[in-house]
Amino acid sequence: MLHRYFEGEGFKVTLADGGPAMRAVLEREHVDLVLLDLMMPGDDGFTLAKEIRARPDIGIIMLTGRSDMVDRVVGLEVGADDYIAKPFHLREVHARVKSVLRRLQPSARPPGQVAPSAEQTLRFDGWLLNLDRRQLTTPTGDDVALTTGEFDLLAVFVSNAGRVLDRDRLMDLTRGRHWEAFDRTIDAQVGRLRRKLDIDPRIPSLIKSVRGVGYVFTGAVARG
Repeated sequence: MLHRYFEGEGFKVTLADGGPAMRAVLEREHVDLVLLDLMMPGDDGFTLAKEIRARPDIGIIMLTGRSDMVDRVVGLEVGADDYIAKPFHLREVHARVKSVLRRLQPSARPPGQVAPSAEQTLRFDGWLLNLDRRQLTTPTGDDVALTTGEFDLLAVFVSNAGRVLDRDRLMDLTRGRHWEAFDRTIDAQVGRLRRKLDIDPRIPSLIKSVRGVGYVFTGAVARG
């Protein structure tokens, strides 16, 4: 059903009925996004998501018949960009796919449109966040792989440094209420960011919790 719908919308679609088939497709084809059904036989869907996430240029949307909140949080923690519970409407899936693909290709411009004269960059504590390339660079010059959701959340934090943001506001700024507003969605992504930004994520130095409210980014930010 899904593959026929998306082919009708102009997408190139390749089917894989399990982990081995998926790995073969990823090996031989250029893939922009994976619609990953967690209930497929054989390989565990979360394990497959971890494998896909090793390639940060590929989007992941999880499909499942289970609407349990724990499953959604685990999906985020392994790096999913979105999560859709069955039953779903085909147009909803289409909208989610387009949303993830837009975030993966932020620099795409219509033909003839002039590129901006300078890239938008934010610096904090030696780190460099390039908003146009959607790239995070460490103080030592290494690139850090971020999912689209992680990048969006970090960009919001850095752009609002020193401002306490509650979870609802963070969801508005990153997803436009695209997801259900349950707290652990944001918490899971904050945990992943801390593991990438801090030597010891148990003692966060940049994204701090404000008990009973939300989070605040405490780094000193400079533009350019």
